[in-house]
Amino acid sequence: MTANSRKMLVTCALPYANGSIHLGHMLEHIQADIWVRYQRLRGNEVHFICADDAHGTPIMLKAQQMGMAPEEMIAEVSKEHQADFAGFDISFDNYHSTHSDENRELASFVYNQLKSNGYITSRTISQLFDPEKEMFLPDRFVKGTCPKCKADDQYGDNCDNCGETYSPTELIDPKSAVSGATPIMKDSVHFFFDLPQFETMLKDWTKSGALQEETANKMQEWFESGLQQWDISRDAPYFGFEIPGEKDKFFYVWLDAPIGYMGSFKNLCDKRGDLSFDEFWGKDSTTELYHFIGKDIVYFHSLFWPAMLDGAGFRKPNNVYVHGYVTVNGAKMSKSKGTFIKAATYLQHLDPECLRYYYAAKLNSRIDDLDLNLEDFTQRVNADVVNKIVNLASRNAGFITKRFDGQLAAEFAEPALYKEFTDASQRIAELYEAREFGRAIREITALADKANQYVDEKAPWVVAKEEGKDQELQAICSVGINLFRVLMAYLKPVMPNLAERTEAFLNETLTWEGIAQPLTGHQISAFKALFNRIDPKHVEAMIETSKADAAAEQAAKEAAEKKAAGPLADEPIAPEIEFDDFAKIDLRIAKIISCESVPKADKLLKFQLDLGGETRQVFSGIKSAYNPEDLVGKLTVVVANLKPRKMKFGMSEGMILAAGPGGKDLWLLEPHEGAQPGMRVM
Repeated sequence: MTANSRKMLVTCALPYANGSIHLGHMLEHIQADIWVRYQRLRGNEVHFICADDAHGTPIMLKAQQMGMAPEEMIAEVSKEHQADFAGFDISFDNYHSTHSDENRELASFVYNQLKSNGYITSRTISQLFDPEKEMFLPDRFVKGTCPKCKADDQYGDNCDNCGETYSPTELIDPKSAVSGATPIMKDSVHFFFDLPQFETMLKDWTKSGALQEETANKMQEWFESGLQQWDISRDAPYFGFEIPGEKDKFFYVWLDAPIGYMGSFKNLCDKRGDLSFDEFWGKDSTTELYHFIGKDIVYFHSLFWPAMLDGAGFRKPNNVYVHGYVTVNGAKMSKSKGTFIKAATYLQHLDPECLRYYYAAKLNSRIDDLDLNLEDFTQRVNADVVNKIVNLASRNAGFITKRFDGQLAAEFAEPALYKEFTDASQRIAELYEAREFGRAIREITALADKANQYVDEKAPWVVAKEEGKDQELQAICSVGINLFRVLMAYLKPVMPNLAERTEAFLNETLTWEGIAQPLTGHQISAFKALFNRIDPKHVEAMIETSKADAAAEQAAKEAAEKKAAGPLADEPIAPEIEFDDFAKIDLRIAKIISCESVPKADKLLKFQLDLGGETRQVFSGIKSAYNPEDLVGKLTVVVANLKPRKMKFGMSEGMILAAGPGGKDLWLLEPHEGAQPGMRVM
């Protein structure tokens, strides 16, 4: 680190902890990592952090669906996410979780500061409520018919068919996406962040250059339409942090998610001991703070987040860098076409640096969508990286190794040409700083063309056959190796692994300043293949794997839904059995002594049954159709001689018989009048 170096904290948006990382996510993390690696290469102090966004209703419900605690699920997802990022060489200094002690403390502190400064209000609101699951429903968990175009199966906040936005209460025939029940309206007290109080500050911040032009223009639209108070609370049940001093009230995930940036950095400070949290987050901080995010979360990062920071007494970001979406072959990623590609699937088939290079070659500082055209991807990487850049080393290194024992020439033969290459450093540096990676790559490949043109003109393979030309041969090849060295120094932020292999070949650590002078009289190592061409067969295999994974996921989802719905009336009849097999089944009348819900089980009821002097405990998955208290005292039919089964919640000593298509439509088999507990059903 130099005396004039900058101190920076850089973040990526926090991936949601209920799904895998895909190539759309990787655009942001690769973009940020290239920028971070460039800053480090220039001697700046950079702390690069991220975390999983681990709270919210979707995570709570998915964990229930999987039969596990949310904490267990998010821990597994975190391992998967971190493995994916490591696979693409994303150089995070710390990767944490919003479900952490640091984040709980900071979220509570920020809330209390906002509250004491007069920025938190409360009022009663009416929301859609699922009477079966006994929970308020987020907009995306209500489905129904669009009030405008009448398209079926649309979400509660907008229509995918016509694009209309609306309130979930405006849906025609709304249904809970959680249980299928018809929601009811219910009142609840909610807490709000008074965003309108920050309008003047936000307008000034917008004009400070902290946002890209497109984002700043979008903010003007929001100002014109009027800033609204922001609901920051959610009712139980909810997976998140409880609001200090309130019962069964939780922070909305979007309050503590951005505070997760602070939580992850606090965790890093505590681990290291030599970093000051206040130096980077204090209101008067002179360090730099940058967020890399996608355009879908601009609203939160350019309005709520800076206002929250300002209201709670913290510094605001220097800049929020927004990028567009990733399309594949000109269209939205598709699971059926195999173009919805997970990071892990890509890594099974292809070198991560191929994608890093391709994304860099197409990235700019604007909020443009980026198309991953797989044919162009193959051709671009093979043409640029293999044919132009790596080939420059391979076509010169062999002569240096075989004829000159790996020794470069003592004097450099082309100082003017070399100066042209090093003079480009200022231009390329400015492009990296401005996140104009595509233009930087074009500068680098244009230089690679010049380097190859030089080698073509000098034709070392011809000179090598001529007697008395050893000095000339060594000079030509030494120039070629040095030009390759400059190119790889420029590419080091984009392709760190290729740069590392290059450093082993050159016996030198590549630095931005170090290339000012060429290597002369320097020993290099024997050349080994530095990079492999993309084989189109590997791209095809990746697509096929993605298709297979998507099909398997869909099959698993349908199986889970089928299981949740219970046995269907239109299912095919099972294979025939003999009468003697059926005669083994002992059906008995049982009286329901007690019935209660099973904690953490969506469908199970726990029964105590009287079979005529004998008491049995039985679990039955009919919770969707009955209230437990309504069943006490009823008679039903049970399979009395079913072998006891040990379940997660206890031993089940029989089976209650019920019929129906599932959900609310399930009916216990009840005996005729006069039946007594213990009587056999014939």
